[in-house]
Amino acid sequence: MGIDLGTSSLKTLLMDEDGRVKAICAQDYQFDSPLNGYAEQDPEVWWKACVKTVRDVLSKANTNPEEIAGVSFSGQMHGAVLLDENGKVVRPAILHCDARSSEQVRKMKEILGPDRNREWMMNPVYPGFLLVSLMWVKDNEPENYKRVRHAFLPKDYIKYRLSGKITSDYSDASATLAFDIRNGKWSKEILNAFSVREDIFPPCFNTDEVIGTVSEEASKETGLSVHTKVISGGGDQVMQGIGNGITAPGGSSVNIGTSGQVSFQSEMPVLNPHLSTNTFCGYKKGRWIVMGATMNAGLSLKWCNRLLGQTDYAKMNEEVSRVSPGSGGLIFLPYLNGERTPHLNPDISGEWVGLNINTGAAEATRSVMEGVAFALNQCMEVCADLGLKAMGTMIASGGGARSMVWLHIQSDVYGIPLKVADTEEQASLGAAIAAGVGAGIYQDIEEGCRRAVRYKDFEVEPDENNHRIYREYYELFKEVYVSGEKALNKVTLLGRKKIL
Repeated sequence: MGIDLGTSSLKTLLMDEDGRVKAICAQDYQFDSPLNGYAEQDPEVWWKACVKTVRDVLSKANTNPEEIAGVSFSGQMHGAVLLDENGKVVRPAILHCDARSSEQVRKMKEILGPDRNREWMMNPVYPGFLLVSLMWVKDNEPENYKRVRHAFLPKDYIKYRLSGKITSDYSDASATLAFDIRNGKWSKEILNAFSVREDIFPPCFNTDEVIGTVSEEASKETGLSVHTKVISGGGDQVMQGIGNGITAPGGSSVNIGTSGQVSFQSEMPVLNPHLSTNTFCGYKKGRWIVMGATMNAGLSLKWCNRLLGQTDYAKMNEEVSRVSPGSGGLIFLPYLNGERTPHLNPDISGEWVGLNINTGAAEATRSVMEGVAFALNQCMEVCADLGLKAMGTMIASGGGARSMVWLHIQSDVYGIPLKVADTEEQASLGAAIAAGVGAGIYQDIEEGCRRAVRYKDFEVEPDENNHRIYREYYELFKEVYVSGEKALNKVTLLGRKKIL
């Protein structure tokens, strides 16, 4: 069983040892945003979604719980889940897409300086990362901060509720800014610099390592057997890579989920001197992932559909497919909630440029799809400057890979052929593979991928003419940001001010 805790839904997948999926069930939810730029959620929402989907999967697959050898996890990265000494939630979890902590980012950068930031963290200091969110709680909610006894990642909360064990794994821990990525341990230097106790962070395990079994209490709630092993799992980018069969160095993927990522497997930790990408630990020792990330990928389309009242996705895709590349001269900057690669700017808003009397819903929607692809293409360019390029074909995943028109837009923008895994829920599949390794069904992750990962029987090839058109629009996309950055920053900050 693989459980994937996403930003907007939780999915549970059950498969046999040959990768045949027996059932997938999902539960949607929406994170809370009490103020502009805030993104938080009560972890109890996740647990209830976990209980429901596990029970639904058991029923749908008509499976005896005793047959389930292991369960593992994938989860949204960076978010801060804080528990007190009794294991109770101190406050709502602060998510990866939260943008409230600009002041903490400024102070942390000032304390570290650019050299120690690069050497110790290997990643940019950015809102939404666990350590930054913890500093915000320390500065703004001191009474809550005093109660914090445990700090870990969102998927670790589900694992805790299932097993009773407070743990994390190397991949997710490495995305907190509190971790020594080269040496695979919590960083005394970083934590001492910010006067944070090391003992609030949990022990870390390999992605495929057993950390316990399902507790009696969780068994009663979920229907799982107390004999089912609980396996550590990992951050969603690592688990999605496994579910896409990307295990070799140089393997790459492009993902459009709520946020979007371009990810490369690497045999060494890659330091970006500009800190405009992320380097995290991979699924095993001696493996790292390097990725560029855009904050608002599928979230942008979801926002657009809500704005335009579009609920029929098949109809929407059909209408978008009839619009020519360039969307009638309309460019969309998908910075609805700040941006990471390459701008590292939490204080920026989205923008449509080129609206005209002939702009309709289909043109607006296609421009959003194109804008997300442009943002991901910029991530690829930054990674290419670090020596990381797609080796022939990239694996496309996430919700963006379920739309043929969006797949073609992506391929045409990138100029790269795209393959798609046969199972839509790659992160859940990756978690299930890790569960199989931990339960002794597979010798290692690589064997699990060989047995369980398959691909759809088509590749999406770039159209040369469309690629040429998109190159021109892409340059304009970058130019719009450069020319409008200051104004967009001012608009964002003005919108965050409380109106008395």
